[in-house]
Amino acid sequence: MYQLGANAVLLRNVSDAAGTLVRDVNAQGDGDQLLGMCCSEFGRRVAEIASDGTGHGAADPVFFADNGASDGVVGGHPRLDGLQTGDLKSLFDFRQVCAATLQRWLEFDIPSVLGVAYGPVALFANSWSSQDAAEP
Repeated sequence: MYQLGANAVLLRNVSDAAGTLVRDVNAQGDGDQLLGMCCSEFGRRVAEIASDGTGHGAADPVFFADNGASDGVVGGHPRLDGLQTGDLKSLFDFRQVCAATLQRWLEFDIPSVLGVAYGPVALFANSWSSQDAAEP
């Protein structure tokens, strides 16, 4: 598949840039004030298309870089055995990700900002206790 090599290079570039940003801000003593968020406006379809790539799909990825984000994949890896109309199923509503970021990072009151409380997503170290939010 054509995209395999190209995507690996692009993801390495994003990773290197985020790592450089975090290291530089930490070196300046401001690392605890940084939260970098990188998200795609769309995911990718699983099936290959005629151009040897993949089309726009669902389940868009979100990456965080800071000193307190949880390491690794939050919620598990996407599953290929339960596609939804050819797309990976989203594990979280993007509003849950926004709510976790707004509440834990910016200390916003989620219902007053988003109009409703969204269920917990453990994005940050020491994140979300059981009483923090109800499921959407």
